[in-house]
Amino acid sequence: MKKLFLFVFACLPAILLAQTGKYVIEGSVGSYNAPAKVYLQYRVKGKTNTDSVTLKNGKFKFDGAVGTLPVAAYLMFNEKGSGPNYHDYKQVYLEPGIIKVNTADLLTNATVEGPKTNTDNQKFAVAYKAIDEAQKVIDEKEKAATPEERNSPEFIKADKLAQKELDAREMAMNKKFIQENPDSYISLNALEMITYSSDYTDIAPLFNGLSATIKESETGKKFAERLPKLKAVALGAVAPEFAEADTSGKIVNLSSFRGKYVLIDFWASWCGPCRHENPNVVKAFNRFKNQKFTILGVSLDRPGAKDKWLAAIHKDGLAWTQVSDLKFWDSKVAGMYAVRGIPQNFLIDPDGKIIAKNLRGDDLEAKLEEIFGNVARSEHDKSK
Repeated sequence: MKKLFLFVFACLPAILLAQTGKYVIEGSVGSYNAPAKVYLQYRVKGKTNTDSVTLKNGKFKFDGAVGTLPVAAYLMFNEKGSGPNYHDYKQVYLEPGIIKVNTADLLTNATVEGPKTNTDNQKFAVAYKAIDEAQKVIDEKEKAATPEERNSPEFIKADKLAQKELDAREMAMNKKFIQENPDSYISLNALEMITYSSDYTDIAPLFNGLSATIKESETGKKFAERLPKLKAVALGAVAPEFAEADTSGKIVNLSSFRGKYVLIDFWASWCGPCRHENPNVVKAFNRFKNQKFTILGVSLDRPGAKDKWLAAIHKDGLAWTQVSDLKFWDSKVAGMYAVRGIPQNFLIDPDGKIIAKNLRGDDLEAKLEEIFGNVARSEHDKSK
């Protein structure tokens, strides 16, 4: 799974600590002086806070009060001192104690020493480094290939296989870290990272294996509240019924599609990865629409953005039923299906049972071919 940014400030979790106190960040970035600056950015109660320090002989220091929750934060370096630089950053956690951050060049390469959460996060970063390096190899290979090479069936097949193998390595690494560090807040973060691509049968045992301290933290309790929803959309479960307005305002019920295989496709006009994936969904729809298969799109578009939603449907050629309450991440249906990232989809059978999830790229066609056989391919080929 190609990473854009591992954590989004708006979704960052926090853990309950036994005490409050003062945090101190002491660090160095080479031997830089003014105008070079290091910026500290973190989010509390929905507000993004940014502080900065001018470097003196490479040294910098931040301090402040921290409450009962350690706060995920980012240190960012800018040699020109012209503002936060999102290309060179290091994640730290604001928690009581001294946090030491040192590097000879880039903050990305910095080592972090500090209290438990920071120590655990550094341990996780070390384990994750091999995954990042392997991802860079795949990305560089794609970048170095000529357009002809990139479009060749052999290259595409090898590229997808390499990505799938890396995704499996990443999943195994996260599970191993969680199992070996049950009393770590970072394990809860790691669990959050794999929830998108895992099923309830994998997620629940990992969460239950965490220590009581982690499970009873504020974030642990919130995750526990999501487990029933994740169970409700587990493989083999009957997809939760919902009714939502389509583009013309008509209420559409999921149950009205019984008797067909239905792909419930969560997306939004503002979602780049969703728009990038849409051609694959269109291709699968056009190939199998004459079988007992259809798609029900559920958009997480913003309030007041119906025009953008409709424009995206038209531009991307999404010729199937679309519904939305235009409530962005407060979408009622997204909440029912525990959707916290898009694109995301659920394939249900004629009886309404969930038989597959998150079928991306060629995986959707492969699954449908598994269901309908080669008849669909033959008919599709004849129509060319």
